[in-house]
Amino acid sequence: MLRFAPSPTGRLHVGNARVAILNYLFAKKNKLKFILRIDDTDKNRSKESFIKLIQEDLKWLGIQYDSTFNQSNRMKKYYEICEILKKKGKLYPCYETPEELELKRKIQLKTGKPPIYDRSSLKLSKKDIFEYDRLGRKPHWRLLLDDDPIHWVDLIHKDINFEKLSISDPVLVRSDNTPLFTITSVVDDIDFNISHILRGDDHLTNTAAQIKLFKYLGGNIPNFGHLPLMKSFSGAEMSKRSNTFSLKEIREKKINPDALNTVLSLLGTKFSTDEILSIDELIDKLDLENFSSAPIKFNYEDLYRLNSKFIKELSYTKIKKIVKYDFSSSFWEAIKSNIENIDDIDVWLDIIYNENFSNIKSIKDEKLLEVAQFSLPDEIDHNSWKKWTDLIKDKSGIKGKNLFMPLRIALTGLENGPEMKLVLPLMKREEIIRRLKK
Repeated sequence: MLRFAPSPTGRLHVGNARVAILNYLFAKKNKLKFILRIDDTDKNRSKESFIKLIQEDLKWLGIQYDSTFNQSNRMKKYYEICEILKKKGKLYPCYETPEELELKRKIQLKTGKPPIYDRSSLKLSKKDIFEYDRLGRKPHWRLLLDDDPIHWVDLIHKDINFEKLSISDPVLVRSDNTPLFTITSVVDDIDFNISHILRGDDHLTNTAAQIKLFKYLGGNIPNFGHLPLMKSFSGAEMSKRSNTFSLKEIREKKINPDALNTVLSLLGTKFSTDEILSIDELIDKLDLENFSSAPIKFNYEDLYRLNSKFIKELSYTKIKKIVKYDFSSSFWEAIKSNIENIDDIDVWLDIIYNENFSNIKSIKDEKLLEVAQFSLPDEIDHNSWKKWTDLIKDKSGIKGKNLFMPLRIALTGLENGPEMKLVLPLMKREEIIRRLKK
């Protein structure tokens, strides 16, 4: 069984989506169940509205989960496990303030020591603890890591080793008695028989501590795979707080979800993203052995390129199901090769059909435009563009680019675009004359 465990503190971004889709593909590939776990123990930042938006985003991606639950409904279980660890001597109270801990860290770094908690709280006497309690200072609780080295074979990074005292005793419970991700995640993974965990490699240190916790609690240790973190091409971090690279933004641009799934699933592999693949095709293609452990960068241009290709290959019937605009099949056949995104459809509707269209580019060749007005056929069809331009050429002596470019600019305001033989029949004759007069 696998899980995707977002915290409902903001909208999903493409980094979250990558973790979600790869977990889902792996589960389906290996005929395992897939659950959605909402990590909402942070009462101050977690919002119900974000839970709904996360579920909407997953549905849009085509990700279906077998079940879901909220960590906030399991607080009693987390407290019970914490008490067990306290009785075993695996959890110990610490009374340092954040400011005191930061000062210790700075001193350690300055003296060339690793910034690891010094376990000074283990030396506190009963009198010291009594005094802290009298002053109303509430302890946070740390997990006491034993001296045994930590080793696992990662599904991406292969052999991972953490030696004695290379990591700090992690905080499992805040001073306000709120259990942290490090323990809640392990308790849930044990209770729900999670067999595989795929997540970002920013969790490597967390995993080391959690493996100890699995052992302390007698749980089966899952198979871990740590995916290299994804950044933008400029190196920018992806963050819920900054709302960068959000699925909201991508959905508003009307990007096809299969295009996004394809890019996110194949990043960091040997496979190219030249073709959009369906969920089923991505399941067949998935093999974690193909993933590199090297850092990767997400390029919006790859997504837009793939999405553009997808749009251009859509039939009239399919595009009409995607967009709300009203247009004919002949309009779609005319413009589809010249659009990059769905919004371009609206642009071309305006260019071709808007009777208030105003061309800001001026055409200096007034002779050409005048000849064109009086040469325009009464009935316009797909053969009219060649007949019209041949007639203009015969009457004016103008030919080639000097003929075709001014006409295109006069009618569309652009130097490039769809074939004019396809565009011309879409326009009313009187509108063509109006634009030529301008």
